[in-house]
Amino acid sequence: MREPLVHFLLFALLIFAAYGAIGTDAKDRPDSIVVTAPKIEQMAILFTKTWQRSPTAEELKGLIDDYVKEEILVRQALALGLDKDDTVVRRRLRQKMEFLNVADADALGATDAELEAYLAANPRAFDVDAKLAFQQIFLNPERRGETVARDATSNLQVLLTNPAVDYTSLGDATMLPSDLPLTDKTSIAQTFGMDFAEALDKAPVGQWTGPVLSSFGFHLVRVVERKPGQVPSLDEVRDAVTREWINAKRRELDDQRFAELLKGYVVRIESLTDAKTSP
Repeated sequence: MREPLVHFLLFALLIFAAYGAIGTDAKDRPDSIVVTAPKIEQMAILFTKTWQRSPTAEELKGLIDDYVKEEILVRQALALGLDKDDTVVRRRLRQKMEFLNVADADALGATDAELEAYLAANPRAFDVDAKLAFQQIFLNPERRGETVARDATSNLQVLLTNPAVDYTSLGDATMLPSDLPLTDKTSIAQTFGMDFAEALDKAPVGQWTGPVLSSFGFHLVRVVERKPGQVPSLDEVRDAVTREWINAKRRELDDQRFAELLKGYVVRIESLTDAKTSP
């Protein structure tokens, strides 16, 4: 790519000469605009990456002309104060200042000791959720009405007295699975409701129990397997802990730098009463 760019830069010199014809001392004037060779090279590289080819001489001149037009219009807008009290401009300037902190925080490297300390201080953020595998029989309250609780008790007795019975033959038709493999507690709560998940987590393993109420209706349940939740080791969640550690450092840097900037200002906040009584 370098060879074509050399040609473009030579062409750029001709453009400089054309602009220079306006006045030999243009670069020393406060209203001068200098389009540097590195800037032209940057334009050509960006064009090549976008279009997968080098720009023609005419296209390069168009890029330079557009840059000059943008620079002139931006300067005029600033001179007219069009940036003042503009929410979009203010928000963008704030973001650019905050991005400086982001870059500094991303450049930081955490030691294992720092990551271990962060994990110990924030265990709930990295908890491995409890997992449960279970079977369930659904009883539809809309179909059974007032007898649903009695029917649930009756079916539970059948299951307890005859463990060999085909449990899928009991209960009502449903789109809910009758046999769920190991599933994290949060996902179970999202499907059946938090009360159901809590009751399931307290149920004995290998024994039918119920009825347990869910967002769908009544259930008889048998927990087949339970894996309790735990705080993982650093090696298991290193990437997540590193990411959150960097985020915390970013917020810390942001607060520190803002506190330093604030020292250079006197902030006076008027009360609503002052605002109403002012002429």
